Amino acid sequence: MARATASPPLAAPALCAEDDARRREPEDVRRRQLIEATIDSLAEVGFNASTLAQIARRAGVSPGLVAHYFGDKDGLLEATLRFLSARIARDTASRLAQAHGPRARIQAVIEANLAPEEFDQRTSSVWLAFWGQVLHSARLRRVQKVYQSRMLSNLSHALRGLVAPQEARRLAISIAAVIDGLWLRSTLSATGETSAAGALTVASAFVDSQIAAAVPAGAKGSAMTVPSLHRNHIAGAYIEGSGRSFETRNPATGEVLAKIEIAGEAEVDAAVAAARAGQKVWAAMTGAERGRILRRVADTLRARNDELARLESLDTGKPIQETSVVDVLSGADCLDYYAGIAPTLSGEHIDLGPSAFGYTRREPLGVVAGIGAWNYPLQIACWKSAPALACGNAMIFKPAELTPLTALKLAEIMSECGVPDGVFNVVQGFAETGQMLTRHPGIAKISLTGEVGTGKRVMADASATLKHVTLELGGKSPLIVFDDADLDDAVSAALLANFYSAGEVCSNGTRVFVHSAVHKAFLEKLVARVKKMVVGDPLDPATQVGALISPEHMDKVLSYIAKGKAEGAKLLVGGHRVTDGALAKGAFVAPTVFDGCADGMSIVREEIFGPVMAVLSFEDEDEVIARANDTPFGLAAGVFTRDLARGHRVIAQLEAGTCWINHYNITPIELPFGGAKQSGLGRENGKAAIEHYTQLKSVYVNLGRVEAPY
Repeated sequence: MARATASPPLAAPALCAEDDARRREPEDVRRRQLIEATIDSLAEVGFNASTLAQIARRAGVSPGLVAHYFGDKDGLLEATLRFLSARIARDTASRLAQAHGPRARIQAVIEANLAPEEFDQRTSSVWLAFWGQVLHSARLRRVQKVYQSRMLSNLSHALRGLVAPQEARRLAISIAAVIDGLWLRSTLSATGETSAAGALTVASAFVDSQIAAAVPAGAKGSAMTVPSLHRNHIAGAYIEGSGRSFETRNPATGEVLAKIEIAGEAEVDAAVAAARAGQKVWAAMTGAERGRILRRVADTLRARNDELARLESLDTGKPIQETSVVDVLSGADCLDYYAGIAPTLSGEHIDLGPSAFGYTRREPLGVVAGIGAWNYPLQIACWKSAPALACGNAMIFKPAELTPLTALKLAEIMSECGVPDGVFNVVQGFAETGQMLTRHPGIAKISLTGEVGTGKRVMADASATLKHVTLELGGKSPLIVFDDADLDDAVSAALLANFYSAGEVCSNGTRVFVHSAVHKAFLEKLVARVKKMVVGDPLDPATQVGALISPEHMDKVLSYIAKGKAEGAKLLVGGHRVTDGALAKGAFVAPTVFDGCADGMSIVREEIFGPVMAVLSFEDEDEVIARANDTPFGLAAGVFTRDLARGHRVIAQLEAGTCWINHYNITPIELPFGGAKQSGLGRENGKAAIEHYTQLKSVYVNLGRVEAPY
């Protein structure tokens, strides 16, 4: 009551007071209020009459606050259309989660799109206003494309359980057209002749009649196994190319997943041209604007985690229990991190006395290229693209030919979330395509994850145009277990360092040095746990070790196991191909542990990239440091000891770029990752990556007269 008697000067104008209060509200609440005001405005006065000022008045805020959140009218309208589309997407997802069987899933999609709340006059008129503008706005068209493709994807997926593969896509398009037609008829009808319930009845009857007339799933002659052709994703769309293609297979079954079109010189040139154009648009945005879009990409990855994790497991052979908690989500974390860094990028002011000052500008390199590896396809695509895009660059990404699928999904998601066309492109192919990137004069930087030999060739090609180069290459890393270590933890780390992702991890600690005093006890614990590991179908949540990437790679791993035996190492567990039941069709190798290893053995010197651990014994600190460093590689190293002083002392002497004390293979995005010696150049992740995707420009500003001695 006392505040009601405040003197007039303390009572600010009503609009300013409301504005101030709204500014203190949670950001998502303010955005939602402005979007709701936009919907009201579109419903009442239409598209053209809905101005920023008019919408601000409805929301009771200043136009400046609207501009702060959305930039301009186009930005606000895009956000509003995304809101409406997301509402249907959430409703669809909720209904799909409760649907049992393919026909019920189709009905869930129909009911979400023809729900009463989507049929009311207010919402219908707003949807109609947007569809009328889609032809004239690339931003709105992008959102519409996402909405339509999501509906078709859900319908197609459900239909595959009911009709022959060649029928599913056709029926999905027909059903989507009926849904849109029923909605449009109702919206344009002044009498409201079609209600939500009536529309549902019509759509459901149509679906049943079409399914009844189609060739059923599993019918003789219906199983057309010709895989779909995935083209290169350039300038925000899939483009038709040379027609040359290759197959990507599920390493757990040998089945063909898809055909992939190879990018030739024309496609690479098109990608570079698109990247140049897109980069100018992207770099002109503020860091905050870029960050908001990247955060949207991260959120979409998390929302689609299950779908993407399954695709990653199919393409790589990795267990779903790994891909569902690491591969996709770590990529999203990376995008989140650099979305936060994007607005903070800045230069430095330098005082040069009373007559001058200087400053630096941190500027993007321009068009950069990323070349990925096959063990973490989606994560690597994010690790390379997130810092590149945060800094204002455009990226052309070439995934490994063995795992080409999830990078294409990332490209789709980037486009859906508002990344301008050309800013993230995906080109497919073998070494020849990669070489076109490394030699292209229009590309300013190459970031490669791959083998040492490949890294050397990339560096040689890049030198012709003095490209910036980041190389994350192979390793043969040491894991050192001292006699005072917690052995249970050390064994856990050794398992992570050798058998996670079936051992196909570049930083793996495959040389496990164990102090002689605890060597026997360590092995007893280790072998007991390895024997319990489950090798199986990657899509089974109980599976701990999936398939290797290909039959050829499996043969390579088995050849190293044979070398280990021939050179005198003692096989303790594993050491064979797993062929139980359906696993005989895939590339499965049992987790393998060798003891009695010597430093000169092939399994100790050479990178195997499979589930093969070599255990070695040591006596003292100086000895194990020297042996650990006796390798051309230097990617990673780990130390287990309760004596933290010793832990820090030993780590300081190990020649490796990424190290752990009392853990292994944990790679938080905040911490730089990379190698020493022949394991690479430069760093990924953390703030250090920013240095590799930007260049500094120095500017001298004179405040006085120019004196010349002439």
